[in-house]
Parts: sequence; structure tokens; C-alpha cells
Amino acid sequence: MRIALFSFFISSITSFSCVAPNSTFQKIPPGIWRGTVLLDRAPVQQYGDDRDIVKKFDIETELPFNFEVVYDNDSTFHIIIHNADERIKVDDITFGFDKSTAKDTIIIYFPVYDTRIKAIYEDGVMEGDWIVNYKENYRIPFKAVHGVSDRYSLVSNQSQNVEGKWDCTFEIDTEDEYKAVGIFNQKDDVITGTFLTETGDYRFLEGKIVGSKMYLSAFDGAHAFLFNAKMMDDGTLSGTFRSGSQYTTNWEGTRNDTIALTDSYNLTKSVSEQPLSFAFKNTDGNMVGINDEKFKNKIKIIQIMGTWCPNCMDETVFLKEFLEKNPADDVVLLSIGFERYKDENKSLMALKRFKDKLDLEHEVLYGGYYDKKVASQAMPQLNRIMSYPTLIITDKNNQIVKIHTGFSGPATPGYDKFKTEFNEILFEIKRQK
Repeated sequence: MRIALFSFFISSITSFSCVAPNSTFQKIPPGIWRGTVLLDRAPVQQYGDDRDIVKKFDIETELPFNFEVVYDNDSTFHIIIHNADERIKVDDITFGFDKSTAKDTIIIYFPVYDTRIKAIYEDGVMEGDWIVNYKENYRIPFKAVHGVSDRYSLVSNQSQNVEGKWDCTFEIDTEDEYKAVGIFNQKDDVITGTFLTETGDYRFLEGKIVGSKMYLSAFDGAHAFLFNAKMMDDGTLSGTFRSGSQYTTNWEGTRNDTIALTDSYNLTKSVSEQPLSFAFKNTDGNMVGINDEKFKNKIKIIQIMGTWCPNCMDETVFLKEFLEKNPADDVVLLSIGFERYKDENKSLMALKRFKDKLDLEHEVLYGGYYDKKVASQAMPQLNRIMSYPTLIITDKNNQIVKIHTGFSGPATPGYDKFKTEFNEILFEIKRQK
């Protein structure tokens, strides 16, 4: 599959150790790196009469991740981002001398998500910013050091055990309070896992248990997730969740091996007996509608998504692979993107990049701005759009059969069950000819 950004799984987690650099390279050293996204900077402090400047950072707000630099030939390389068992290959990279800074500079593009890292490189260190193009003046300091494979370098002789399922609450005592299920795997002091919510999962998290504290992080080019928590005396977890530099909330968790969320097929409802009907611009600027002649007498899979959404990309990859493995002339997929740009042209460009980079053959349409109220108005046959992605499945007469809210992808234990259910739903619709 020809994509610039993709995920695949391996059976083992990279061991934690320092790695000796390979001396044969032309640009930056190959091998393992430790990157950090610095969500908060502590005040600059001055020490002594020589007024040396020291920039201090706080482990509670420093989001670490690991990546490899892999050379394809003597002069071309790509990187592979590590988050637990996930591996994300990124090969849209430029490296060269920047006249404005008189320094070697690397730019790592995440074109599917319209973000990038731009950093100066010198002596085994990158330092710069992670930049999100669709947010105004949004950049977060980034730093990476070669040869360090420890995600968290903290050491503790005694650590709590958090293995298992946790009944969690986020945004506690606010109108936005929501439930989640924490699922953690622990080996010694290394922890992996994710949080499931009714709107999707927080993807592949990796971190460490240090004494009574837990640290988890994930960075994929689109989102920067940082979870910190402390095991309280009563056995509960109490912590904070940060997404980038602009969102922070609190969360609590109680161990509960039987906790479960509402069925994703029961969250969004059809409010009309009328067939589903819509028409939007595609990435070429042409109007495409569900009632077009080429879609008649076909089962429709309608994906409500956004290019900025990692869960949407996971779902898109699943749908693409499913239809490739199960080709059917009577099934068609349509993706409708709701984008963070308010400018229509920028949104259409983002959707076209998404389609090109993931090598999608189905129609990708522009629904409007990403506000869920806008998406709900664009789909009046539904009671609401509460999550990106949302999947609508219709019969050949465009009558809504199933609506699936959110997407719990390959980081979750329920992913295989979802794939089985999805196949059974399509089979049942086909059977009812």
C-alpha cells in the first residue's frame, strides 16, 4: 500500500538501552532517537556571575517518544515513530543548510495531518518546533537526542501494578464529564495500553511506572497525548491528561475488570424513515451525491471523518483494506470530511492530500467545518454527530441500517470483534435482497 504515513505491528517492543551510533552517514545519525514535545517551558533561570542561561523542563509536562532514522541509500532516509507496538513510517523529509540560521535544518512533514516538525540539527541533537498548520500560531517546542532509547529515564526500585481494566472518568465535575475504560499491560516497570471512550480510543500509549506514579505518552504527528497519574492510598488512580499545549483535564480511575462502554452501534440514531440523501463537492470540486446514477442499487458505507483525526485514518485504512480483500460490485464507500480550516479551498486541498497519500480510490467529499453542529446539520437524518469518525451503512435503497459511532482501532482489544461484526452486517444486508 503506497502511503507516506502508515501503521504496522511487530511482535516485540524495542528494548530500553543506549545505542551506539553508526559512523557511516551523510546527514543525521541513523538508529534510535528520543524525541520530546515540550508542552510547558519553565521560566528561564540565570545562575552565577557569568549569567549562564539554563532552560529547565518539567517531567510532568514533557511528552517523550522514540523514533528511528533509517537510511534507504547513502543520502536518503526515513523515520519510524515508535508508540508501544505501533510503527509509523514517515518519508516526507527534507534536510539541508538553512541560510537564515546558518545551520543544518530538518523538516519532517506529516502531510496526511497537515503538520510538520522543523528543527535545527547539530551534533546529535535536533531542536525546533512541532507545527500544526490548521491552528493559528500553533507550535510546540521539540527536541530530540540521538542514541537514547529510554522513553522515560526515571528509575524506581518499587513500582505499583496497574495491569488490567480501569473504570475511568475524565473532565470530572464539569458539563463535559465522560467515561472511559483504561486498559493497561505491564511488564516490570514498563506499561503500554490505551483508553477507550465512546467516541474512540487514545491509540498506542507507552510509558513507565515509577513508584506510585504512572507516565504514558503517544505522538503520531497529529496528536500529542500525555497521561500522568498517581496511585492513591485507596488503590485508585488520580491524574491529568494533556492533549498538545492547549488542553488539560483531570481524570480518575478505579480497577474494574468488568467495566464496559455503551455499544457503539447504539449511540447515534436515525430520526427519519426517509432514505439518506446528500450531495457535496469532491476533491476535484465536482458535486457528488448518494443518489448519483453510479451508486444506484449499491450498499453504501458512508464515513463521516476529518483528515486531522488519527482514529479516522485508522478507520479509513481498515475500510480500504477490507474492500480490497472483499471486493464487491454492489458495495460502495464514500468519505465525507469535516475540516478544521474554515476556508473551503484549504479544506479541499487537505482532503486531496489525504486521498492521494492513502491511495484511496473511492470518492472523498467535503462536508464543511469540523464543528459537530455543522456536521449534524449536514446530516439531518441523524439525531446528532457526536464523534469523528461516524460510520453509516445503508441498504441499496439508501435506507439506514446501522450507525457506528467512533472507532476503536488496532490499539484496542475489541478491534477484531469490530471487524467481525462489520463483515456480518454487510453479509446480512446482502442476504436481504
